[in-house]
Amino acid sequence: MLSRREFVRQSLELHLFFGRIMKEHSFFLELGFTPRDSNYMQQADAFRKKFDRLLFEVASMSNGVVSPDVLESGEVYTQYTLKAETASSYFTGVLIPTNLTQAEMNISAGKNVTLNQRAEQKVYEINQRAIRLISDLIKYKSTLLTNVLTCKMFTVNYPLLIDHIMREAKLYLLMVQTLQRGDEFDMEHDALEQEMFWNTIMAEHSKFIRGLLDPTEDDLINAANNFGNEFDQLVDESKDAMDNALPAFQVTADSLDATKAIRDFKAQGTAGILDCKVKSIIIPLLADHTLREANHYLRLLNMFKR
Repeated sequence: MLSRREFVRQSLELHLFFGRIMKEHSFFLELGFTPRDSNYMQQADAFRKKFDRLLFEVASMSNGVVSPDVLESGEVYTQYTLKAETASSYFTGVLIPTNLTQAEMNISAGKNVTLNQRAEQKVYEINQRAIRLISDLIKYKSTLLTNVLTCKMFTVNYPLLIDHIMREAKLYLLMVQTLQRGDEFDMEHDALEQEMFWNTIMAEHSKFIRGLLDPTEDDLINAANNFGNEFDQLVDESKDAMDNALPAFQVTADSLDATKAIRDFKAQGTAGILDCKVKSIIIPLLADHTLREANHYLRLLNMFKR
């Protein structure tokens, strides 16, 4: 059974990472529809704004509660996030609340805040609201994927990307529900499952990047393709380790090396897109988004390694 402090801390940390991921998923979906499907565009915009409101509440409660490992990992924000939001807002006309990112940047880590029953109850209520919101978003994404696969809808987002972001939402939902029951989500115990999940995500990021780069960016396309192949192999290694055909520590070590490399590749790519030095159809916030997910995975891998 989780202590009050651990319940509050783990809940807030989970929302700081995944809540932002969900709001950006909604933003990316919003940009991909044709004029005929403006109602779906409006629904995506509404999801984005609801996650904004959730995150403002989470940020207001996080000061002095969340761990330095999370705040320093680069999974909540990076050095590029504010600039990426500003550029993406400029390109799309969608008003992105950069004051939320600034509020997150001002969160301090520590254990200097007394957490009473009222704070615990407030976080419980945030979690309940998040569960409903994530569940609705999963249904929305599922509807989109079905429509695209049955040729009832066109969107510039790959079908695999819609499936990809739906899987991330399902993981988020599972983790919130676990905490809401008072159970700790044992990341280390389930390390191999986590590694298989995130190695799959990294492989798919690589393939999305490959497909969104300008055809003239040969070196970047080849690098992205190589990362895709490498992470596909790591997914297979994770499966072998789960069947005891390969030592678990070897998979973690290999995944750590590969994730450090793709993190650097994504960081360079994000900087290049923001500086208008990389030719692509990648919206700047998408580049920063994939970088934060790599940073999140790196923190998990370092924890698994310990």
